[in-house]
Amino acid sequence: MPWLDAEEKEAWTGLISLVLLLPGRLEAPLRATSGLTLFEYMVLSQVSEAPDRRLRMSELAFLASGSLSRLSNVVTRLERRGWVRREPDPDDGRYTLAVLTDEGYDLVVAAAPDHVRTVRRLVLDPLTATERRTLARIAAKLRVRPADLA
Repeated sequence: MPWLDAEEKEAWTGLISLVLLLPGRLEAPLRATSGLTLFEYMVLSQVSEAPDRRLRMSELAFLASGSLSRLSNVVTRLERRGWVRREPDPDDGRYTLAVLTDEGYDLVVAAAPDHVRTVRRLVLDPLTATERRTLARIAAKLRVRPADLA
C-alpha cells in the first residue's frame, strides 16, 4: 500500500482536524448559553423544522447524523427535561415520533441566533460562495449515514 503523497496528506490532515476540533468549537457556545450539546441542539432544531414539530425517530437519526441508539439516549434526556416527548406514529404504529414540546421549541428558538452566529464565524464566513457549494458537494459525497454506524 503506498503512503499518502503530500497533497493527499494535506487533504486528510485538514479533514481530520475539522472532524476532531470543529464540533467542540461549535458546542462550547451552545453549552455556555443554553446548556445543550451540539447533538442535542441538532436534534431539537431538526424536529423544530418538521411539520407539526414531529419527526420519526429513524428520520431524525439520519438528519441529526447519529445512530438510532445514540438518538434514543439523547431523546430520553430531552424527555426528562420536558423538551421532547415520544408518540406512536398514527400513520404507522411500527414507528415512533419525536415531538417537540412548546418548552423545547422555545429553547431551540432562543439558542438558534448564537449558534448561527458561531456557524457563520467558524464555517461559512471564511469561505466564498463557490467554496461553500464545493464543501456541500464534498460533505454529500463523504456523508456517513447512521445505518453505517450500526
